[in-house]
Amino acid sequence: MRLHEPVVDAARRTPHALAVDAPDGQLDYAALDRLAGRYAAALTARGVRPGDRVVLWAAKSLHGVALMQGCLRAGVLYVPVSSANPPQRTARIAAACTAVLVVTDEDGAETAADAGNQAPPCVTFRELLVAAEGVPVPEPVTGSPDDAAYILFTSGSTGDPKGVCLSHRNALSFVRWAVEELEIGPRDRLSNHAPFNFDLSVFDLYAAFLAGASVHLIPEHLAYAPAQLLEFVNGHELTVWYSVPSALTLLMTRGGLLDRPAPPSLRVCVFAGEPFPPVPLRRLRDAWPRVRLFNWYGPTETNVCTSHEVRDADLATGRALPIGTVCSGDTLHLGDPEPGQRGRELLVSGPTVMLGYWGRLPQQGPYATGDLVEPDDEGLLEYLGRRDQMVKIRGNRVELGEIETALGLHPLVREVAVLVFGEGMEARLHAVVVGPEPDAGPDLLELKRWSAQRLPTYMMLDSLSLADELPRTDNGKTDRRLLKKALLSPRSPS
Repeated sequence: MRLHEPVVDAARRTPHALAVDAPDGQLDYAALDRLAGRYAAALTARGVRPGDRVVLWAAKSLHGVALMQGCLRAGVLYVPVSSANPPQRTARIAAACTAVLVVTDEDGAETAADAGNQAPPCVTFRELLVAAEGVPVPEPVTGSPDDAAYILFTSGSTGDPKGVCLSHRNALSFVRWAVEELEIGPRDRLSNHAPFNFDLSVFDLYAAFLAGASVHLIPEHLAYAPAQLLEFVNGHELTVWYSVPSALTLLMTRGGLLDRPAPPSLRVCVFAGEPFPPVPLRRLRDAWPRVRLFNWYGPTETNVCTSHEVRDADLATGRALPIGTVCSGDTLHLGDPEPGQRGRELLVSGPTVMLGYWGRLPQQGPYATGDLVEPDDEGLLEYLGRRDQMVKIRGNRVELGEIETALGLHPLVREVAVLVFGEGMEARLHAVVVGPEPDAGPDLLELKRWSAQRLPTYMMLDSLSLADELPRTDNGKTDRRLLKKALLSPRSPS
């Protein structure tokens, strides 16, 4: 099976069932099928060939979903780029994957015009469709499930975006498992909180299409507007929610989620992308006692490769939530232990592992995630942090994620990020803590006492600052670069 086939199949089975609910309207499966066909025709008319790349740089919309489906039918790789990306970065991504076309909406076209030669040449959805009026809809391109389907660009360590190239099989191996695990059926209504360039959206879209369910696109301006976001959940009668934990934390602290009954239709809540601090997780469990909670793990390069359904016993341990056991048909491997380092690097092989990075050699053998894990007494994997967050503090190897996990267990810590200032013997550990309320939280002495029961002395904090919230990337994760920049201006923490 290829990624466009679930929509084709659903259009035949249940043509009038809702497929996409978007800021610019709704499409049933028959209408989505027709619009996807029109986009496939439009791409072909412009000379776009199988294997070419088309960048989608626009706000989330039903036309964006249909264009992605049209690309799949034409054998074209779609490359989603969030509308929050500036024109210059979009141009770099388009150049990096040698895209033959950049498609945008009216707002994007205006932004590109204002940016001049820093923006890539663009065509709007409307222009693309109008230019292909009367062009017959082509038959979907035949090919292998192992053909590349789409490219997701992530931040590279060198500063240049890296294009993760994924096949039809990569996506569907995960999506089939997820649909079965969550028992998703035609009556389900799935959220789409993440932008299309974030791998969480792969589940939102393709699990809905595979099950003949509906996906409800959350506009970018609502994604972190807590009160409106909670109204969206209730008003759209969502049954399945999927987001980064920080979005759920925001709903609890700023949106009034804890002050009202659980959304009556919601039956499954999945979170991924970063650890969920134990204290807010317990509050969510108390607020949503009948909602199944899942912790999913997997970098963009592997899709979701481990899963854990939250149990009451997990919340009683006082430890961080495990990332669980292998899923999606993958196989996990643990790297060799390193002296002085807790945990071992997680490696993944199997059907969900990417084809490789665009423009580089194909992926060979297991993918090294760069994440450190350790099995607990039940065989469940505990996530310890990133290898690239391993730093030297006064001669000792320190994993910043381990410190954050320990601090996150404190009842007055809602969120925390630990940074390093200085080098060598002058290196200092600084924590930025978000407390239960603005300008409220533990002081440095209290956190030192707390840490002394959980961490070695060389992992003790040197300084602390309180914040109302942590800065976020477009994907909702903590933006450490921006956080450190803010702390260094106008002066370093003391």
